Amino acid sequence: MLFFDTRISLRDRRLLWLEPAVVFMLIMLYIWWLRPGHQTWAFAIFGLIILSHHWHGESAQDLGFRWTNFRTCFKAFLPALVFLSMLLLAAGILLHTLRILDMERAVIGFLSYCTWGLFQQYLLNAFFVNRMLPAASSAHQAAALGAACFACAHTPNWFLMLVGLTTGYVCARVWIQYRNLYFLGIAHGAIGSMLYLVVPDAISHHLVVGPGWFGR
Repeated sequence: MLFFDTRISLRDRRLLWLEPAVVFMLIMLYIWWLRPGHQTWAFAIFGLIILSHHWHGESAQDLGFRWTNFRTCFKAFLPALVFLSMLLLAAGILLHTLRILDMERAVIGFLSYCTWGLFQQYLLNAFFVNRMLPAASSAHQAAALGAACFACAHTPNWFLMLVGLTTGYVCARVWIQYRNLYFLGIAHGAIGSMLYLVVPDAISHHLVVGPGWFGR
């Protein structure tokens, strides 16, 4: 089911919220308690998500792993992505907060961040927003709730929580309209790389979330 359905009963709507709620609690449990020394739990949680896709009969293309409309999505949002990247770069130059990186490290970091960004966009959109759409009263509500989950997953890093809430909502609306995770992964990698480049660790805490934030 691609969009919310007003024909769903209140009881069924409540049941639809259960699946993303359980997975979100498991992710938070992993970030805060299981990650140190129990990293294999991440595979168990991911396995549950894969089983969920299988149960719902969702293909990779349904989830957004497709190139068919990549060019359309890219053309629609590339100007905004370039403008935001240049704005961040200009802020870093004016405030003298730019990190010094050699070209090889910068390229490897960007490609790595795109890969990690693709995975995060998959979790945010292909799972959480995708599950919330049939249960929510509107696409706006599904995107807002997905963005709220995304922001909470970055607790207690207040900087990443604010960024995650804002960009998470925008990405969710883009995904709902275009269903393309590849563009969102690239956009995530670009913005994340720029934030790492220009935002000092005193603010970003080296982009760390969870209990490790307190040691930064």
